[in-house]
Amino acid sequence: MARHDVSAPSCPQLFFRRVSYEPSREHLERYAHLLVNFGLAEGKGISPGDVVWVNSPETAKPLFVEVCRAVWRAGGHVLGDYRPADDDDQKLTRDFYALATDEQLEFFAERFWRGLIDQSDHVLQIRSTADPHALRGIPPERIMRHNQSFAPRVEWQQAKEAESRFSFTIGLYGTEAMAAEAGLSIDDYWQQIIAACYLDEADPVARWRDITDQIAQQCEFLNSLPIDRVHIEGEDVDLRITLGDRRKWIGGSGRNIPSFEVFTGPDWRGAEGRIRFSEPLYIFGSLITGIELEFREGRVVSARADENEELLVQMIETEGADRIGEFSLTDARLSPITHFMADTLFDENTGGPFGNTHIALGLGVRHAYDGDQSALTEEQWAQLGFNKSTVHTDIVSTTDRTVTAVLGDGSKRVIYASGQFQMN
Repeated sequence: MARHDVSAPSCPQLFFRRVSYEPSREHLERYAHLLVNFGLAEGKGISPGDVVWVNSPETAKPLFVEVCRAVWRAGGHVLGDYRPADDDDQKLTRDFYALATDEQLEFFAERFWRGLIDQSDHVLQIRSTADPHALRGIPPERIMRHNQSFAPRVEWQQAKEAESRFSFTIGLYGTEAMAAEAGLSIDDYWQQIIAACYLDEADPVARWRDITDQIAQQCEFLNSLPIDRVHIEGEDVDLRITLGDRRKWIGGSGRNIPSFEVFTGPDWRGAEGRIRFSEPLYIFGSLITGIELEFREGRVVSARADENEELLVQMIETEGADRIGEFSLTDARLSPITHFMADTLFDENTGGPFGNTHIALGLGVRHAYDGDQSALTEEQWAQLGFNKSTVHTDIVSTTDRTVTAVLGDGSKRVIYASGQFQMN
């Protein structure tokens, strides 16, 4: 599950002044309506008087404008976090990492962020970039040091989410550079967005409520089984993951648009085996391909990659980033996403012939706790094996895999094969 970026500043943006494609006003209005009136508040949409923190780079201006309008139409208030796009001569975020002292990298504006989290009822993030490799060459340890300074903000947001007083959703605004990374024209890239979000339909919210019902059936099936652990097998994987006590499978809540996945937050201590990922990972302005991980007693003990292996290793060295925070499955029949999109939000929801399986390293999914989240202390979260970290990095594979559940009595049942849940 892609999460709102609660730690790192936005990557630098290069502003393309001429594009061959711009979404229609109708599509943008429907997209904004979907994000505000379905994506937020876990599928319910905002209420009059709610405060929505809208986070967007300048490259996504058309969607940012429509989102603000949608919030106002719903009776809400906008806290606009609208960042200037960097052009060829001005790359502000890169300049920060290049120029900042250690003190500046570790600075955390406590009163500002505390006030923002306290004031906001929701955060709506629009992901968009004009240069996926903008931070290439910046030492990753500088980025990670800055990320780690945001740990208090992560905790504040999690605590408010646990009390059902805060929600988030994420949307994507495609640019020519993003399309090029995916090997698509900008027209075809946006067609993937339109199809995945059902923006050609007069009421995409109605369609998404139907999808939510189907995902709820998948979750109900999984939650009806007394699953102790799962065994993921295939040509490129042999991995066992322990679910842990008081866990449930969740999905379809609107936290990401689109979201077709069913996922849980496992006990990180029970990961054993190896896994290879077919899809690349974009992180810190670079592309990591051919990722292979090996787990022993819950931690990554070996990390390899075909490209940018050193960066992968440095990322895993971030506190808590060597442990699993999420395990996820997507049914190929449900997702209309058919092409690699070079963005986790879409790639972790790919359909295709075998759907996708993925894990996230780092922050555990606390929504997967089957109980009152607000009643648990940090010590109790740790005792349950929910991982703690300032990062949450989804890594995806679309290869054919079989997932077998090992039940409490030791019996086994295949729950996912050939890209489909085995519910019968």
